[in-house]
Amino acid sequence: MSGGEALEAEAIGHEDDPYTYNEAMGDVDATLWKKAMNVEMESMGSNKVWELVDLPEGIKPIGCKWIYKRKRGADGKVETFKARLVAKGYTQKEGIDYDETFSPVAMLNKLVIQNYIYKYLELDI
Repeated sequence: MSGGEALEAEAIGHEDDPYTYNEAMGDVDATLWKKAMNVEMESMGSNKVWELVDLPEGIKPIGCKWIYKRKRGADGKVETFKARLVAKGYTQKEGIDYDETFSPVAMLNKLVIQNYIYKYLELDI
């Protein structure tokens, strides 16, 4: 199964998603959560999300946490199980753990205005 594929299931009656790894492993759908975590790890590996390096002396690594979510269809039935591994970024310190941040965000209305300007000025996009 590739990283982009979703895990399908017909679980019914499960209202709450696990909040911790231990809850997920104690859940009736534990095997599906394990598969979802494996898919996430395979995806991160194929996308080269991280690189293993030696930890510098005196530096504490940033932790991570699994986030679990049952995705439901319009009929309320569980269709997929998603597991995402996220960094506990709130523990980072500027200048120590990172120097700058970058988050590309495009606002649709700005792109529309930009396209009108280009068209008005007869510029190539």
